[in-house]
Amino acid sequence: MNSASSVSSYPASSTSASPVVVPPASQEAPGKFQSGPRFGTTVLTKPEASVGTAPPFVRDTVNVWDVPFDRLDMWQSVDAIDQLILAGTPQYVITANLNYCMLHHRSTQLQQITHRAALVLADGQPIVARSKLTDRPLPERVAGSELIIHLCGRAAQRGHRVYFLGGAPGVADKASQRLKAMYPGLRIAGCESPPFRNLTPDEQAAQDARIREAGTDLLFVAFGQPKGEQWIAEHATRIGVPVSIQLGASFDFLAGTAKRAPKIFQSTGMEWAYRMLSDPKRLVPRYMSNIGYLCSALTADWKNTVKGWGMNS
Repeated sequence: MNSASSVSSYPASSTSASPVVVPPASQEAPGKFQSGPRFGTTVLTKPEASVGTAPPFVRDTVNVWDVPFDRLDMWQSVDAIDQLILAGTPQYVITANLNYCMLHHRSTQLQQITHRAALVLADGQPIVARSKLTDRPLPERVAGSELIIHLCGRAAQRGHRVYFLGGAPGVADKASQRLKAMYPGLRIAGCESPPFRNLTPDEQAAQDARIREAGTDLLFVAFGQPKGEQWIAEHATRIGVPVSIQLGASFDFLAGTAKRAPKIFQSTGMEWAYRMLSDPKRLVPRYMSNIGYLCSALTADWKNTVKGWGMNS
C-alpha cells in the first residue's frame, strides 16, 4: 500500500513567511471548550497558553491517494492557521474530503494547487481510515464545518478580521451573524454572495478591493469543489489576505439552510449517506462517483500490496 510520507519546512508555499509555531497535540482539551449555543458542537473559549511559544513547526504529512495530508488534529489545525495569519504572508488552506481526492486524481491543475497549499487537512473518515494502514496515521478528521467555528473563536480572541465570501444570497450574512452570536467579539470584515458566474474584470477588481480594504485577515470561501480551491489559488496573492480557506457547505450549516448529519452518522463515517439522502437529485451522482473512485483506489492499494509481497496480481 502507498504509505509514503513527507516532511518539509512550514509554511509550504512561501519561503519569505515569518517562522510559524504550533504546539504539540493538546491532551488537555477537557475544560478548555464548551458547547456552542444551539449548534451541538464545541467552541473555543480561551486562548491556548502555548500558542506562539512552541519550537518552529516542521510540516509533517502523509500521502493518502497521492494527496499530502498534514498530520494535525483539530486544535493543532486551529493553532497552525492562527500562526499563518500572524505570519502575514498570503497563504491558503485546503480541507480535502473523498470528493476532493477524486478530483485531485483526475486534474493536474488541482494537483498543483494542492501542492502549493500551506496546509491540507483531512475532512473525511475514509481518508483517516486509509491513513491508519500506514505507519504515519492521521490523528483525526478535521471537519470544515467544525473548523470554521473554532477558527472564529480564535479570531475573536486575536482580533482578526474575518470575511465571508460565497453561498446563495443571504447565506454568508446569516452564517456570520450566527458566529457573531457565539463570539460577540468576532470582527466581521465583510459578507457577500457573488453571482454564480465568472465576474467581469471590473467586478473582480472591485471585489478584490473590498476584501483587501476591509483589512481581512481570514477569508472563508464557499464556492464548492474544485471552484473554491481554484479561485483561492488564483486570487490569494493578489488580494493579500494572510489565510484563505474553502469550506464548502459550512455556510449553509451555520445559516440553517442545510442540516448536518446526526452525531451517529458522523462518528461512523456515514455523514455522506445522510447528506446524499437529504438532497438526492444533486448529491447522488456525486457520491456514486466518489464510491466508484474509492473502490478503484482501494483496488489499486491491494494490487500494490500484492506486488510488494513479490506476487502477481
